[in-house]
Amino acid sequence: MQIRPILSTLRHHKLTAILLTLQVAFTCAIVCNVVFMVVNRVHRIGVPTGIAENELSVIRSTGIEKNENAQAQHAADLAALRAIPGVKSVVAVSYSLPLNQDESTSGICPSKQALDRAIQLNSIDGSGCLEPSVYDGTPGLIDTLDLHLVAGRDFRPGEYVTQGKPPVTIITRALAQHMYPGQSALGQSMYDGDRFIRVVGIVDTLLRPNLRQPGVDYDSMILPQLPDDSVVTYVLRSAPQDRQRVLAAAAATLVKVNPNRIINPKRMQAYSQIRAAYFQRDTTMIGLLVASTLGLLFVTALGIAGLANFWVQQRTRSIGIRRAIGATCGDILRYFQAENFLIVGAGVVLGVLLAVALNLLLMTHYELPRLPLWYLPVGALVLWALGQLAVLSPALRASRVPPVVATRSV
Repeated sequence: MQIRPILSTLRHHKLTAILLTLQVAFTCAIVCNVVFMVVNRVHRIGVPTGIAENELSVIRSTGIEKNENAQAQHAADLAALRAIPGVKSVVAVSYSLPLNQDESTSGICPSKQALDRAIQLNSIDGSGCLEPSVYDGTPGLIDTLDLHLVAGRDFRPGEYVTQGKPPVTIITRALAQHMYPGQSALGQSMYDGDRFIRVVGIVDTLLRPNLRQPGVDYDSMILPQLPDDSVVTYVLRSAPQDRQRVLAAAAATLVKVNPNRIINPKRMQAYSQIRAAYFQRDTTMIGLLVASTLGLLFVTALGIAGLANFWVQQRTRSIGIRRAIGATCGDILRYFQAENFLIVGAGVVLGVLLAVALNLLLMTHYELPRLPLWYLPVGALVLWALGQLAVLSPALRASRVPPVVATRSV
């Protein structure tokens, strides 16, 4: 196939060719960046929490009695909840759970020297100190959440406190690596400003209640601190199919143990509902981005097919002449496909440059990560394939133009 006749024809249709090239270019730039944003959102939604999500149910209780003995009430509640058929284990926590947005944090330094550096810098950045999320709960929290101890041990009964600050902690593997890079964190004493806390255990994964950035999302620590307030959250572990039944039974049981409490129905949830609520905006955004991308690709394909149909109609007599002097159906088909390949190719080249520029703009104003370079050739191949498919029907129609058309009057 000679390119010169195609270029000569396109020079007679400069405006339409340029418009189609620009349409392909903008489509390429937008699609590459939108697909990258969708992949990032999907990755964000799929972030593991480290807990047994499909086995957990959560119910929050708020006592309304004055001078209530919170510890005695929690103990009675836990005993009654454990007796519910299907409940494997249950614990009470103050409020924090992964992705529930109720977060408590604490500034922790690996040493007193690191704390002094943070004070001098007036920031924990560059000092070695960190600000992990803090979890607490009654004995059995590790087993109920199904956290995996990779080193050390669980808390001992005598280490739990109600008032004051516990002397020991269990931290995540990520926090251990950030606090003590290249060292073993087990047995180390972290400094939180006025005391040392010894690390007695390390769990594999425990996500924060609020996501921040990938580098620190798993910086979490667990303290043997017993909830000591009339507002408490009970976490129940059961088989996935029993969660709704267990929740209903738990609400009835708690009211039976002590009617002087408030149980908000919105705070009675399977953990999967907590996760879905946290990522609701991301899920909606993914749907909008996917719909807009498909719509843009459809409009681009429609533009390519419409222009090809217009050109076939305009060139019907010239196609008949080519057929009369020996051009085969395959020659005509390849001509239109090659013409489309050149137009789309020019648009793709321009679109790749626009995609990079758009990504830099998004990085500057919306903190989007850098677009991986492999997205560009993949986007180009998709648009080339789309162009060939869009032009196929008009090209086949052109290839079926009979030679006798050349003998007809214009």
